[in-house]
Amino acid sequence: MDTGSSTHRATPNGPGTAPDGAPPGERQLALELLVHGVGGTTPERMLGDPRTVLVTGDDTAAVYRRAVDADAEQRPDDYRTEPIREAYCWCNLTSGNGARALWLILLPFMVANLAHWMRPAAPTGHKGHRVYDILVRLLALSLTVLLVAAACEVALDLTAWQCAGSAACSAGKSWMGFLNPGQGGAWSGPGRRIVIAAALPLLLVGFLWWLSRRTWSAYEAASPPPRRPGTSRDVPPAQRPALTRRGFWYGRRVVARLRAAHTAAGLLTIAAALLAAAVDFDRRTGSTGPLPAAGRALLVLVLLLTGLTVWVACRTARSEAEPDEHRDRFLVRALPFGALGVLALSAVHTAWARPGWVSGDRLPGSGAFGGIAVFQGLLVLGLLVTAGFLQSAARRHGHGDGRAALKGLHGAAVALLGCALGGVLTGGAAERLGDWLDGGASPGQAGAPIAGPPVLLSWQASVLPVLLVVVVAFAVLAAVQMMLVRRRVEPDIPGLYDQQERPDEDRVRRIAGTIARAGLTDSAPVLIGAVCVVTLVLGAGAVAGAWLTDRAPGRATEQAPLLVHTAAATAESLGSWLMGVGVLLLAVMGWRAYRDRSTRRTVGILWDVGTFWPRAAHPFAPPCYAERAVPDLTWRMATWTENNDGRLVISGHSQGSVLAAAAVWQLDLVTRSRVALLTYGSPLERLYGRWFPACFGPEALTGLHREMDDWRNLWRLTDPIGGPVRLTCEDGPSIDLGPLRDPLAFGRTLQHPLPAQILGHGDYQSDPLFEETRAELIDRLGACVPPQRDGKPPDPKR
Repeated sequence: MDTGSSTHRATPNGPGTAPDGAPPGERQLALELLVHGVGGTTPERMLGDPRTVLVTGDDTAAVYRRAVDADAEQRPDDYRTEPIREAYCWCNLTSGNGARALWLILLPFMVANLAHWMRPAAPTGHKGHRVYDILVRLLALSLTVLLVAAACEVALDLTAWQCAGSAACSAGKSWMGFLNPGQGGAWSGPGRRIVIAAALPLLLVGFLWWLSRRTWSAYEAASPPPRRPGTSRDVPPAQRPALTRRGFWYGRRVVARLRAAHTAAGLLTIAAALLAAAVDFDRRTGSTGPLPAAGRALLVLVLLLTGLTVWVACRTARSEAEPDEHRDRFLVRALPFGALGVLALSAVHTAWARPGWVSGDRLPGSGAFGGIAVFQGLLVLGLLVTAGFLQSAARRHGHGDGRAALKGLHGAAVALLGCALGGVLTGGAAERLGDWLDGGASPGQAGAPIAGPPVLLSWQASVLPVLLVVVVAFAVLAAVQMMLVRRRVEPDIPGLYDQQERPDEDRVRRIAGTIARAGLTDSAPVLIGAVCVVTLVLGAGAVAGAWLTDRAPGRATEQAPLLVHTAAATAESLGSWLMGVGVLLLAVMGWRAYRDRSTRRTVGILWDVGTFWPRAAHPFAPPCYAERAVPDLTWRMATWTENNDGRLVISGHSQGSVLAAAAVWQLDLVTRSRVALLTYGSPLERLYGRWFPACFGPEALTGLHREMDDWRNLWRLTDPIGGPVRLTCEDGPSIDLGPLRDPLAFGRTLQHPLPAQILGHGDYQSDPLFEETRAELIDRLGACVPPQRDGKPPDPKR
C-alpha cells in the first residue's frame, strides 16, 4: 500500500520471512534498528535514502526500510558484511496531528505525573514508597479540583454572579441580556444564572474525560510479547527492576480507575459551587422547610462521594508484575455517574425560586482557593519528608551514589512547580476575565462594577515578579559560569586536534563556548531548587496575606510607607499581566501548533521528554507514548530474532536511547543474548538517572549491563543532553566511548576542505567511531549466538 510519494509497503515475502528451505543456523543476518530522538525525523532522513518501504506499523508509529532492502531476508549473501537497516519512527505519537496541541492545557497534570516517578531508589519493600505514591495521587487530584474550581470562578462567579447581577457591568453586553435581573427574565435569578453558567465547567470535565478516554484506547492498549518458557528470572517479579516487569508499560486499568475518580472530583466541585450559594442564602435568611433540608442533605452526599473519590484515588496503585486485566469494581465504575446525579440534583435545588435572593460581591465558597493552596502546600511538605526518608534508606542499602538531583528531594520540588503552574494558568484566566468585564475600572476598587476574582489570586499574582527576579538572577549567574568555563577550557581545545600552528582564536572560542553552554544542563537542579524554595515561601506569604487582610496587596498596603505601597501595587499589577501573558502565550502556541506542523513538532519536543512515563498519578495528563513505543520495539526485536535467528543492534539517539534501553529490559534472556545496544547523545544517566533514580539509577543501569554486556555509549562534551552512562561496575567504563571530537576537524583538511560543523547533540553517525562501534557489537554478537530454539537461557555473563 502506498503511504506517500517515497514510501511504500514491503512485499509480504520481505522482512520477517525466512527463505524457503534455508537452514536456520546458516543465515547469521544482522539488523540495525534505528530509533530517533526528540523532535522526530523522517524515515528517509534516518536511512539516508529517499525511497523507503513500510515494514510494519501504521501512520502513528512504524518501522521502515530502504526500498532496496525490502527483500533482504531473501538475499542473505548480500548482507554478510553489513547489517540490514531499519528505522522506527514514533514522532507522530507526540506531534502527529493538530489535536495534540490541546495537550498544552494539561501541562500541570503532566508535571504532577512526573513527580510520581521521581522517588528515590530506596529498597522495593520500603513503606515510604506507598506513602509517596498516595501523596502524589492526592496532589494530582487537587490539581483537577483547582482547574474545575477556576472554571467555576470564571463562569459562575465573575460572569453569572457578579457581572450579570450588576447593571453597570452587564450594560453593553447583549449576550448577557436574558440573565440581567433588570429585565425580569425567567433565568435572571442568581441561582438560575449560575446553573446556566455551570455548563462551562461541566463541558471542561467532559472534554477532559473524553480526551483521556480517547488517548487511553490508543496508547495504553499495547501488550508485551510473550516470553519463552524457562527464560524468566528466578527473582520474584516484585523484586525485579521496575522496567523489566511485564506490566510496567501496560497501565490501561490504572488510568481507567483514576479517570473515574478525577471525573467524579470535577463533577463534585461544580456541585459544591452551586450548593454553596444556595445553602448560604438559606442559612442567612433563616429559611425552614424541605428546601433548606434538601440542600444540607445534598451537601452531606457531596462530602460522602468526595470521601469515596479520595479513597479510590488512594487505593489505585499500579500492578507491574504482569499486565493488569482485572475489571474495575462496580463502585469505581458507578462513581462518575453518582457524581453526575448529585450534580443534577444540586442544579435543580439551586435553580429553585427563592424570593429576595440577589447576588452579592463574590460567590459564596470562592475562598476555597486558599484551602486548596494550603492543602497542596501540606502535600508538598509531606512529599519532601517522605522523599528524605526514602533517600536515607537508599543510601543505607547502597542504592544511591549522590548523583540524584537535589539530593533525592527533586520529586517534591517538581510537584510544587506543578501546583505553581496550575495556579498561574487558572489565576491568569480569572484575572484577565475580571479586567475585561469591569471595563476601565480595577476589580475590587471602590466604585468598580464587580468585586473581581478572589483576593488570593491577586496575592499569588504579585509573587510572579519576585520569581522572575530570581530566575533572571540565576540567568546572570549562569552566564558568568559559562564565561568562566569557556575561558578555562579554551587552552585545551587546540591540543585535542594536535594543532602545531597558531590556532584560530575565534574557532577556539566557539568550540569552548559550545562546551560551556552544554554544561549548563547540570546546573538545572540548582535553579529549580531555588525557584521552589522561593515559591514555597512566597506562596505561604500570599495565603497568609489574603486571609489576614481580605484585600488585594495594593489596597492592603495603603496605610504602609509609600515605598512599600508602591512596590506592592506594582507587583500586583505586573503579576496580573504576567499571568495573563502566560495564558495568552499558551493559547497562541496551542493555536499555532494546531495550524502549523513545524510548531507542532516543537511542542512535541516537550511531550517527548515529559510523557515518556505512564500515567500513574493523573489520568488527564498527556498520554504516555512509551506504552506504545516500547512494546513496538520489543515485539520487533523478538519477532525478527526468532524468525531469522540473526543478530540485532538497536541504535538509539537521545530520547530514542531511553526507549531502546526500556525495550531491551523487556526482552527475555534468550532474545537479549542476540541483541546489542548502541546509544549516542543519550540522557540515560545525565537526565533520567539523576531525576528518576528508582528506574534509571546506577544500580538499574549496572544491572542492565551485567545482563547484556554488548552495550556502547557515544558522547560529546558539546552535547547539552547526552553524556556518559557512568556505570558503577568494574568494567563499566568500557561502555562509554568519548568524549568524541566535535567538530571532527579543527581547520581545513583533505577530508574536511570546508570548516567542519560543531554538531553538539546531532549527527553522531558522521563520526567514524560510530561505524567501528556498530561493527564491533555485531562481531561480538556473532561470536556468542546461543544454540537455536533449545529452550535453554544463555549464561547472562557469557
